[in-house]
Amino acid sequence: MSDRTLLVGPFNRVEGDLEIRLDVADGRVSAAYANSPLFRGFERILLGKQPQDALTITPRICGICSISQSAAAALALAACAGEQAAPEGARIAALLHGVENLADHLTHFYLFFMPDFARPEYAGRAWHDRAVARFTALQGSGLRAATEARAGLFHIVGLLGGKWPHTLAIQPGGVTRAPTARDKVRIGADLRAFRRFLEAELFGAPVEDFAALDGAGALDRWAGGDAGLFLSIAEDLDLAALGPGPGRLMSFGAYPGPEGTVFARGTWEAGRIGPLDPGDIAEDLSHAWMLGEAAHPEAGQTLPDAAMRAGAYSWCKAPRLAGRTMETGALARQAVDGHPLGRALAAEGGVRARVAARLLEIARTQIALEAMKAAIAPEAAFMRPLALPRQGAGAGLVEAARGALGHWCRIEDGRLASYQIVAPTTWNFSPRDASGTPGPVEAALVGAPVGPDEDTPLSVQHIVRSFDPCMVCTVH
Repeated sequence: MSDRTLLVGPFNRVEGDLEIRLDVADGRVSAAYANSPLFRGFERILLGKQPQDALTITPRICGICSISQSAAAALALAACAGEQAAPEGARIAALLHGVENLADHLTHFYLFFMPDFARPEYAGRAWHDRAVARFTALQGSGLRAATEARAGLFHIVGLLGGKWPHTLAIQPGGVTRAPTARDKVRIGADLRAFRRFLEAELFGAPVEDFAALDGAGALDRWAGGDAGLFLSIAEDLDLAALGPGPGRLMSFGAYPGPEGTVFARGTWEAGRIGPLDPGDIAEDLSHAWMLGEAAHPEAGQTLPDAAMRAGAYSWCKAPRLAGRTMETGALARQAVDGHPLGRALAAEGGVRARVAARLLEIARTQIALEAMKAAIAPEAAFMRPLALPRQGAGAGLVEAARGALGHWCRIEDGRLASYQIVAPTTWNFSPRDASGTPGPVEAALVGAPVGPDEDTPLSVQHIVRSFDPCMVCTVH
């Protein structure tokens, strides 16, 4: 029995619309219900279109992760043709994608997550004055430095992709811009400038030192830069224990290229890394305002229930892997990839783990991008001719900053007969399924403390933002 019910939302510093209903008992959340209240319908828009239109339309789903959508769409269309991109083109697509994800992690840390700790509610804490100076919205010195560094990093996308967001550079056959030797030098300069920011401001040490942390004990001892400030805040507020996930993590594998992915594909549970079979995915509709039955995305439909039937409470479907909820994101990628700190953070599983995993991934992605740049061969072919078939089906599975993103498409008579998208936030912010099992964020919110005078509890905001929801991707 709940003492009271709170409707929390809309959330600021969250991409898109989000409402969460909380049942509160004895000063803690006893149940949570996540609602994606805005239906956008991109999957319906794509029906009947020319297959290549997906390359233009799907990046418009989101202005933050548009390259992720481009990469997934290009892979799905290439799979329909039974082809692969030119190897050098795949490498440049991975470079572009990595730049976007790296920038996204920075945006999350400095603009979305850390400003909460500059709030006056935390005045008097030993770290509060530093948090105010570094993270106050529009004013913090760390926030301003991060925004400038992010803009500089995106020079790479401007050079190779023409623009950001919504570049059309990534195609099923490769990329449209073949980098020259001069471009390679300019990319190197941009990556060195971004490294300087990371080492001076975020880590206070070489990125390799943070990437080499081998467990929770080593992380506890880290004191440098804004990462160290976050860790001291997390220790004081016990963010390690706040908002534990389902304990099951999933990654599609990040940055596919001719030699495989940079970060591995698979699952993580109870300390064990296992294989991932995308055929085990199904989207449950029992608590979504959608018509139809649970289905794999290959056979799924998006049929909105205009009557908004009783018992449903979100436009978000409920994806499950072999019938079970899965958390996805940087924490999943680093655990599945086998990094020792990533696996330790996965075992911890709460707010601190999700944010620290993104910091770890920032360090590792910077190193990976430098290696990608060094491997650019300007004399190679970056595009191969690829004719899309009149009949075919395929999937494009990638990793956006927030986690596993999948596009499934089917072409009939030269037109898109089906196009289904399962975004990272669809996994993390899904409603309950037919068995009543809550989605990952709904489960993570249970037990969060709620003060007697709080109508938008700080603990709830920290948990929600640790998942970094992108609701516009969720409902397309």
